Amino acid sequence: MTWFFVIGLACVTFFNRYLFLEPKIRINLPSFVIRMLKHAAPCLMISICMPLIFFEEGGFKGLAQNSYLYGAIFTLCITLITRRLLVSILCSLLFFYVLNALL
Repeated sequence: MTWFFVIGLACVTFFNRYLFLEPKIRINLPSFVIRMLKHAAPCLMISICMPLIFFEEGGFKGLAQNSYLYGAIFTLCITLITRRLLVSILCSLLFFYVLNALL
């Protein structure tokens, strides 16, 4: 259910952003709306991912062996370094699954 929820919200966010921000589609919006749309996806993904990172079955996961937290920190770092979406996603997934296997 959680993966379905995350993927569904990611699709909704992508199509909403694509519809309004794609230059080939001619929808004229005020500049402040375009600025808000550029921040919509990160805000939405943070609100979805924070409970997954820190909570499990109604309780706090902890920090010592929390592979989700280390995966999120690695994702942030690799994204800031590479600035490429596909590279960041692939490296982050590889790191997370290797870390999950080790912990």
